[in-house]
Amino acid sequence: MKLRIRGSSLRLRLSQGEVRTLLEQGEVADAITFPGGARLTYRVSADVKLDEISSSYENNLIEIRIPEKLVAHWCGTDLVTLSGAQPTASGELRFAVEKDFACLAPRQDEDESDHFPHPRAGSGETC
Repeated sequence: MKLRIRGSSLRLRLSQGEVRTLLEQGEVADAITFPGGARLTYRVSADVKLDEISSSYENNLIEIRIPEKLVAHWCGTDLVTLSGAQPTASGELRFAVEKDFACLAPRQDEDESDHFPHPRAGSGETC
């Protein structure tokens, strides 16, 4: 899973295997460990009690929770992005969970074998 942060925006991209894991096990997570042992975990989870997508950050865990029915729909269709927003003390936090596509132009040293096929693959485009 890839985590992208820019300003007040979070984006998590999931591979095909991670999407399957989310559907079958109800969550998928990854983490980065920093020198000194500090660890940041990020997780996407299905929640039967929710009506809309929500986010939280607590104890070095970034979590995006998605209503279970929406997870099932997203995982079983070609819908690419689930997104939401929540108010914060300084404005708004926007977040998205996306299916991760293979790049149109292969990148050296990047394994994209479990990425979703890019919709424009074979078009001759490179960006």
